[in-house]
Amino acid sequence: MEELLDILSEIKDDVDFETEDRLIDDGILDSFDILQIISALNDEYDISIPASEIIPENFNSAESLWEMVQRLQED
Repeated sequence: MEELLDILSEIKDDVDFETEDRLIDDGILDSFDILQIISALNDEYDISIPASEIIPENFNSAESLWEMVQRLQED
């Protein structure tokens, strides 16, 4: 999880990813940020995030992103 927070901070350094839980709903992340996050997660965790997983529920918080990464690593 700490590694994920580092990745997110590199992409958007003015956001407190440890506490924010409405990243998509509040418009904190835009589509370009999402693409950067997907690319970074694919590379870092050796996963492939399918289009079906690119939904607000999976990107609203670092915790939900981490849960998605773990789920995809199991597949």
